Amino acid sequence: MTETTDTVRVDLGPRSYDVRIGAGLIARAGEEVAPLLRRRRVAVLTDTTVAGLHLEALRAGLGGIETVALALPPGEATKGWAEFSRAVDWLLEQKVERRDVVVALGGGVIGDLAGFAAAVLRRGVRFVQIPTTLLAQVDSSVGGKTGINSVHGKNLIGAFHQPSLVLADTSVLETLPARDFLSGYGEVVKYGLLGDARFFDWLEANGPSLAAGDRAARQHAVRRSVEMKARIVERDETEEGERALLNLGHTFCHALETATGYSGRLLHGEGVAVGCALAFELSQRLGLCSQEAPSRVRAHLRAMGMKVDLADIPGELPGAEALMALMAQDKKVMDGRLRFILARAIGEAFVATDVPGEVVVRLLGDALAGR
Repeated sequence: MTETTDTVRVDLGPRSYDVRIGAGLIARAGEEVAPLLRRRRVAVLTDTTVAGLHLEALRAGLGGIETVALALPPGEATKGWAEFSRAVDWLLEQKVERRDVVVALGGGVIGDLAGFAAAVLRRGVRFVQIPTTLLAQVDSSVGGKTGINSVHGKNLIGAFHQPSLVLADTSVLETLPARDFLSGYGEVVKYGLLGDARFFDWLEANGPSLAAGDRAARQHAVRRSVEMKARIVERDETEEGERALLNLGHTFCHALETATGYSGRLLHGEGVAVGCALAFELSQRLGLCSQEAPSRVRAHLRAMGMKVDLADIPGELPGAEALMALMAQDKKVMDGRLRFILARAIGEAFVATDVPGEVVVRLLGDALAGR
């Protein structure tokens, strides 16, 4: 039986593109990518872990399309100036022209770095995202945010540069370690929490089978997440307003990632899950939502075996005031005021810029104390 492929169109006028979702897309990458090519050649940026698992399959899937590839080290530390500079210089050495296509084969780190490299190379070349993690398939590969980290914080250097195509091959998710899959699930849950209560209901019922490998459930979760992100990006491509909703949990998350040194202590999606739990707790403390909402969020994350509390992050964390200071460096600061994504209920998130700092510090202090 042939498995079906879903297509979600991201409608941005001349920058529109398709997100293709389904099993086996890498095996037929050639027919998917060929219509974009002026010459039958692509330059692939990946990492050594992904290259060992999927690069040869991609070469085979590309068929007669000449393929050159650079594999960078895996991990968040790659998303900095050193490896970015190495990638750009390599692309120039390969004589990648403005009408060529760069392929990002990997998770969010490679997608963000390769997209940024494509954005600045010769003032902009096209690129194709082939995301190999759940997190990248549902979030970072869609929407055109590209960039690298700075010593001052995460994703502070970058550009909006939309891909020309996204191939989300759901069969590659079967090669992910369980922890990495659940990290990506943190972003999936985020979509239900920010704007689709029925999707969150579905996740409560189907999350365990999705985590256990149910292909149909995984494809549905990826498709619904991408649909939600695509519609928001269409309305607010450069995050002037509504797109900020996609940062639910991220203000807390980015501070925690900085505090843990972008290390294996805390994966991005784990930070998002902890951040979502904190955002709903903050909303409840501000009288915006019922006590049931944060309790339900935490119960589902706990049932999925995910990190939920600051106590679940191994090692020491800075104090509440220090974490608050890290948040102040976030990109979402506007006119010196922190923007938080808060919620009136599950599926009803909104952007707030008037959150009293002392309430946030008290929340963090209680969370650090395990209360």
